[in-house]
Amino acid sequence: MTADVQADELHAYADGRLPPERRLAVQAWLAAHPDEAAQVRQWQSLNQALHLGFDDVLNEPLPPRLVRAAQGGAPTSVSPPQSGNAGRWRLWSRAGSGRAATAALVCGLVGLAVGGGLGYRLGQGGQTAGVTAAASGRFVHDAALAHAVYTPEQRHPVEVDARQVDHLVAWLSKRLGTPLHAPQLAPLGYELLGGRLLAAGEGPVAQFMYQNAAGARLTLYVRRAAPAGVMPADTLTAFQVAREGDVEVFYWVEDGFGYALSGRVARPQLQAVAEAVYHQLTAPPAAASAP
Repeated sequence: MTADVQADELHAYADGRLPPERRLAVQAWLAAHPDEAAQVRQWQSLNQALHLGFDDVLNEPLPPRLVRAAQGGAPTSVSPPQSGNAGRWRLWSRAGSGRAATAALVCGLVGLAVGGGLGYRLGQGGQTAGVTAAASGRFVHDAALAHAVYTPEQRHPVEVDARQVDHLVAWLSKRLGTPLHAPQLAPLGYELLGGRLLAAGEGPVAQFMYQNAAGARLTLYVRRAAPAGVMPADTLTAFQVAREGDVEVFYWVEDGFGYALSGRVARPQLQAVAEAVYHQLTAPPAAASAP
């Protein structure tokens, strides 16, 4: 590449693995080399699309019989799905006595999962997987960007405050063309501040903002998912998680609408809130409105 910046450093920078002491130097070099900077951005976009499209495959639990075989018949422990979220949160663990053998098995199966998963999805749906991943990436980016833009505001964080919640919900429901309601998150320590109407390339967006006693803010970003190929309504029906900068985002699609809960909080805390939001949004109207 050059005497100053090597090709492997650009790849490490794109992957977020470059040592901190080299990061500023590489950033300065990229600022002076726009063609190489564009290439790095393309690599970063590809990384994000791959994660969004195939992390669910990589996170699937290994079949217990394969784990037992790798451990020479030793007992294994496969953690079950969390209560009430079977099929949404899938975690697996392995017994310590067979870690080396299991790790080798994992490496092999991960390669098969990625290669097989890519071949199956692209073979069955053409470019559908790539389009869905790219659309999901745009959705996550837009939600995180809206969170980053409006949550720092002290005087005008919302367009309509919580004192007019009935007006806010009715207004946003009319603009999005579907009945909405603002989830009640007080039991989790978050109070509704209000909300606003935003615009995206595919139409109007509703944003609800919440704040806890420490001043931490969360935003719920809602927009129609089906038009213009934006997160097709039959995809991403399970919870997904992504990170944009320092903003964590849990997102999902339900009944043709995309939802993204964003915040600069620990992932387990945001997950708990996301689960509460999801259950309220999918509950029958009477149950959803109960205090």
